Formats: sequence, C-alpha cells, structure tokens
Amino acid sequence: MTISRIGLRLLFITAAFIVIAWPPTGNRSLLVKAVNWGVDPRGTLPVLPPQLGFGLSDDPQAVEMRDELVRRYDDLYNRDALTRRRLELKVMTDPFDPTTERQLLLLLGIVVAAGVARSRDRG
Repeated sequence: MTISRIGLRLLFITAAFIVIAWPPTGNRSLLVKAVNWGVDPRGTLPVLPPQLGFGLSDDPQAVEMRDELVRRYDDLYNRDALTRRRLELKVMTDPFDPTTERQLLLLLGIVVAAGVARSRDRG
C-alpha cells in the first residue's frame, strides 16, 4: 500500500514547517525572523531602547537622547492597534525555550507521521 497524495502533502507541509520553525542555538527561528522582517521590511519602526547603564544616567545628553527615542516609540505605540501589534511583532522572539520548542516540533512530526501511516494501513 502506498501513501495517498493528501498524506504526502501533509507530511511535506509538516516537514517544511518544522524546518522553518526550528530554533537555532542562541538565535531566532527562520519563521520568527520572517515575521520580524514582514512587519517592518524597511526597518523604519523604532524599538524601545534599553535602560541607561550606571554612569550614563548622569549624562543629560544621553538621557535626553533616550527620552526622545522612548517618546517616539510611545507615540507610535499609542497611535492604533495595528501599529502597536507591528511594534510588538518586530521584536518578537520564539515563544518557548529552544529546547522545549524543538521537542514540541519533533512531537508534531511524529504525530503527523503516525497519523499518515495509520490512514495508509486503513485505506
């Protein structure tokens, strides 16, 4: 018995999703990078700057520059729901720890492969 076309398509789509969503060590997955780029392909949206470190908070010029960046970010964030969501997605990371995410992706692949194999035995 052979695997049906639907089963082959399902296996291919699942395998492609696993490859795209697989998080590398110390970085974001290809899927998350695509989302980050997709919401801001030109790189025009600001990101919230980090807090000033010790010593820099005494420098009025550094404080003013950071405050201006925060004001620009806050103005966009409060503009509308779509812009707010874009700002959040621009800095999105993988939803789980990479080890946990890999285990869940492998589980998905095993469940889909078992389901396709079982439907092949019935069909």
